[in-house]
Amino acid sequence: MDETSDEPPTSAVLLDNCHFSQVVFNNVEKFYVPGGDVICYYTLTQNIIPRGKDWVGIFRVGWKTTREYYTFMWAPLPSDAPSDTTVQQQIQFKAYYLPKDDEYYQFCYVDQDGVVRGASVPFQFRAETEDDILVVTTQGEVEEIELQNKNLRKENEELKASCASLEKQNVNLQEELNKTQELQNSLESLRSNTEKLKLELNSLKKENKHLKELDDCREAELHQLKEQMQNVTSDKERLETRLKTALEHMDQLQSQVLNYQKEVENLSHMDHDKTEQLESLKEENRQLRLTGTQQKEKNKDLEHCMEYVTGLKAKLSLCLSRCLQNEQQQNHDLMKELEEQKHLFQILQAKKNKADEENQKLREENELLRHLLQAGEVSSFSVVSQAQAPIPGPELGGLLYGNPYCGEITWHSASIRKCPMCDKVFPEEIETSQYEAHVQSHLLECPLCSKTFENCNKQVFDDHVFCHGLE
Repeated sequence: MDETSDEPPTSAVLLDNCHFSQVVFNNVEKFYVPGGDVICYYTLTQNIIPRGKDWVGIFRVGWKTTREYYTFMWAPLPSDAPSDTTVQQQIQFKAYYLPKDDEYYQFCYVDQDGVVRGASVPFQFRAETEDDILVVTTQGEVEEIELQNKNLRKENEELKASCASLEKQNVNLQEELNKTQELQNSLESLRSNTEKLKLELNSLKKENKHLKELDDCREAELHQLKEQMQNVTSDKERLETRLKTALEHMDQLQSQVLNYQKEVENLSHMDHDKTEQLESLKEENRQLRLTGTQQKEKNKDLEHCMEYVTGLKAKLSLCLSRCLQNEQQQNHDLMKELEEQKHLFQILQAKKNKADEENQKLREENELLRHLLQAGEVSSFSVVSQAQAPIPGPELGGLLYGNPYCGEITWHSASIRKCPMCDKVFPEEIETSQYEAHVQSHLLECPLCSKTFENCNKQVFDDHVFCHGLE
């Protein structure tokens, strides 16, 4: 092999395309002795132009391409000479790089394009035999040969050391090449990761742009929602005003209904007492008829009194029926109007928080109940006074035993208290505190603002307390 680490330029060109006549090899021996240097003589004809990468190689006979060389040497460029003349050149091959077998070899001149420009005759590397030549040497030549052999052995040792060093360098270079290959692979991986990161960055930029567009849309929606909230607030204020007016009107109607109910109860009590009195009079009349004929004139007066009482009862019944009809009609109209107001109140109450209005309503009802409780004794006293008024009767027109029905008639009416929530009736012996405690049991009081709600409106009460938590 050549001492340099550069590989010669070769090609896969076959023998048929080579030009062997452009370089002529001279003085080629039939065989060369192993262990000695070989000098190759050749002539460059005017048909070839030498170049810096031309080389001369030793090939085994039978080669087919220039890649099959055994060893080579770079061909030196000739000195300045005319291009139309031939040039004699020589190259020395070191013994260390020559073949060690006895196969046939030949010199070949190869240009830097890898094309063979000339080839020598075949030769061998083997020792001389007696059949080939008879050599006569003197003592001086033997000493000279021994000295050459010694020098060759020394050179061989140096070449071996150089080969070991070159092999070591080759191992180091191979390791560096592996490291370089690993670094190149890492670089390729980094490039691939960089491309992926660039793609991800572009994707993130697109996503960021999309998010900005969504943010703009949401800001527009938020502005629209704020405008809607302002409209709802104005509607709420308007509905609160209407609701307040409706509540005031409803309170007035409830007050009227309570008054009518009181009057109806009073009339009912009066009718009941008069009916009992009439039954008592009938019983007494039946007993008087059994007294005999001696009381006929008295019976006539009694009949006259009975007719008067009957007429009075008829008039009183007619008056009561008319009053009841009027009261019932008025109650029906008031209840109908009250239902309409309640329906309107429920609609308005659904659009706004129901808690505040319901609390106001219950508070007013509580105040009204307290007033009713305070006025209970006065009303009871008034009813008793009116019931104790005497009823005018017929004059005692000469009755023998007098008019048994003439006298003071007293109607007693119990002071009755009625729960406005559940219509439970409390007799007068029940204390006022018990009555108030019963009414208060139907109410729920807010622990934050002291507003009251009915038990049936538990959801409204919970919503009201929840609204305090939002504030």
